[in-house]
Amino acid sequence: MSATIEPSIAVNKPRKEPLLRDCGPQGCEIDWLASKRHEAEIDDTTEFTQFSLQKGWGDGLPVIPPTEARVRAFLAKNNRFPDEVICALPPMNAECTVEKIAINAVMAGAPPESLPLIIASLEAMAQPDFELYGLNATTAPIVPLTLVNGPIRDRLNIPYKHGCLGGVATTALAIGRAIRLINQNIAGQLINVTSQSTFGTPGRLAGILFGEWEERSPWAPFAERRGIKGDAVTVYGTNGTMNIIDTTSQTGPEFLEVIGKSLAYPGANGFSPAVPYAEIMVAVNPIWAQIINRDVPNLEDVNEMIWDFASFDADYLTPKHREQLEKQKRVHSNGRVYLATEPKDVFVIVCGGTGGLHAAGFHSWGTCLTQTQAVLPGLS
Repeated sequence: MSATIEPSIAVNKPRKEPLLRDCGPQGCEIDWLASKRHEAEIDDTTEFTQFSLQKGWGDGLPVIPPTEARVRAFLAKNNRFPDEVICALPPMNAECTVEKIAINAVMAGAPPESLPLIIASLEAMAQPDFELYGLNATTAPIVPLTLVNGPIRDRLNIPYKHGCLGGVATTALAIGRAIRLINQNIAGQLINVTSQSTFGTPGRLAGILFGEWEERSPWAPFAERRGIKGDAVTVYGTNGTMNIIDTTSQTGPEFLEVIGKSLAYPGANGFSPAVPYAEIMVAVNPIWAQIINRDVPNLEDVNEMIWDFASFDADYLTPKHREQLEKQKRVHSNGRVYLATEPKDVFVIVCGGTGGLHAAGFHSWGTCLTQTQAVLPGLS
């Protein structure tokens, strides 16, 4: 039997709703903005992008100058205290205020309406069990994946249908990028300084942010399965995306076998002796989801079948790897090693196009435990 990983107790404090504090683009009698000003005759995007790189704020893509007027306009549409501390973000454990979030969101081009979603994502990442410190510092190419549930998907045009993992032209890219800039500029994730990432990943530019196609899923929305109905985000530390193609299977068990076996390769993070436990997220297209649900109607059975197939005989590994895993009691009595710690650690979601043929796998990073957070309504 595998060990059960018990997350620590982390209680979310209720957020206080601020009083009206609408300074607007023109400011107000009391200056609520606390960030240091930089005098620069720069409102040209090309010039400011170079300026931002010199200052260490940029990510290599064009950035919008976060002038006072733009930051105030962003805040005014949300009616939030600029000095409200949302969380502390490692590795620098810097206080992440609404004002700092707004500045980075403006630079990324994220719409003001996205602030509640960005805040919820950051609150989830700041939970101790998500282990953002390790994620930001590791040698692995990890990026927080943000999965969106609820009506907010359509209000913010978060993609969840065809091409939802990349290629759809929506402001979701700017929202994901804002979260990444916050991790760089506030949390302090800097390559070869606080982050020892060997290769990195393209996902560290705009993140991986998409929605679940709840209307085409035969199962309850993922956030609802985790206790939150309506608008919610789930953050999951992933090594990136893995395509799984199957043009042959016709039944639910056949699809699940191909998915599970495709996920199980020796170099996957979950099989490393350096990783104490692992989760695995799998996105299936709506066509496969319908077939799988037809033949395997219980979602727990679906999870268990993927978990079982995502394994291999310990002899498939090198002797040294097997020896280390045996010492960790990760070789089961049947001689097999499993990618995910337990069947409950397999997360199945529905999204993507109706052309079928593909699933997407997201391998986790060792000490991250997936977090789900409600997106509270905007106060505007």
